Amino acid sequence: MNRYDRIFERWSRSLAKGVSRRSMIRSLGGLLIGGASLPLLPVARGQNETSAPTDGDVKSCDYWRYCAIDGFLCSCCGGSVTTCPPGTEPAPITWVGTCRHASDGKDYIIAYNDCCGKSACGRCQCTRNERDRPTYVPYLANDLNWCVGSNSNVAYHCTVSRIVGVAEG
Repeated sequence: MNRYDRIFERWSRSLAKGVSRRSMIRSLGGLLIGGASLPLLPVARGQNETSAPTDGDVKSCDYWRYCAIDGFLCSCCGGSVTTCPPGTEPAPITWVGTCRHASDGKDYIIAYNDCCGKSACGRCQCTRNERDRPTYVPYLANDLNWCVGSNSNVAYHCTVSRIVGVAEG
């Protein structure tokens, strides 16, 4: 037997000595129910656009709203800054960033939605990672495939950025 088999055998035997079948089934049931309820957690969806200054080139990675974007800009792919191109749908979940607008000096909370349903656009690739967090903080991580929760499942096309509010404090 190799080393990993011995370690796993020791671990499973100690688990079997200290845990009953009922408690194991209860724990597995709790994990299943808890995992199924994850999509119900609150996520900034960014459906309503808050008014804010819109000056700048929306097809440039330097546009102020794109401070935490990672992907192709929908404004270059047949959509706009806030709407997905025809034939795609926004992913139901988003990641967020806080971007400062230089002309008014305010920080805006931006929700980034991946648009799903077509193959990748391939135009205007932007990777800006200001305040990006690792994937274990998913609502602040821009490296995840957010199309997993959509009807089209995994086909990523481009990304939109919606203003959801003004950051206070």
